Amino acid sequence: MSPLEITAFLLGVANVALVVKRSIWNYPFALAMVALYAVIFSDAKLYSDALLQVFFFVVNLYGWWSWARARADAGIIVVEQMSGAERVAWVAGITIAAGAWGSMMHRLTDASYPWWDAAIAAASIAAQILLARRKIENWLLWIAVDIAAIGLYAAKSLWLTAVLYVIFLGLSVWGLVDWRAADNRRDNFAGACEAAA
Repeated sequence: MSPLEITAFLLGVANVALVVKRSIWNYPFALAMVALYAVIFSDAKLYSDALLQVFFFVVNLYGWWSWARARADAGIIVVEQMSGAERVAWVAGITIAAGAWGSMMHRLTDASYPWWDAAIAAASIAAQILLARRKIENWLLWIAVDIAAIGLYAAKSLWLTAVLYVIFLGLSVWGLVDWRAADNRRDNFAGACEAAA
């Protein structure tokens, strides 16, 4: 456990807690956290996770912009559900990306657990994009990622990071419940408005 890992851990807890509450202020914490984890994962030879942090940095900048725009338009951060076809397409994309990336990491690098790491990376990319787009299903992906990541980071003796993902798992379940409730309230409010009209 290094001071870098401890700092990234604390930033991560703050980040996800703010995301669950649909606070736009999650983004500064996210940007700092992913910058630190890029270094941590590179040192641990988890190259897919290290590269993933670069992607997260860019997508967090996009998410910050997207959430700011959505909040300005609606007054709150509005969340939405995906269609069944969209869900199938995203799962297929994640599966293909994980297979291709894992194969490349296995053949071209000395990566630890290249397939496991690639699956986590592919699902994380999808989850982060869906989070930026305010899709409720991002939490289902994060739950799967968190479960897989706990084992991977424990196998690499990144104990504090494994604990962080246990916390992320709890926060992801909370996020799923909270965002579904927010979506139901919005749907109920819209239905009541339509009935009154």
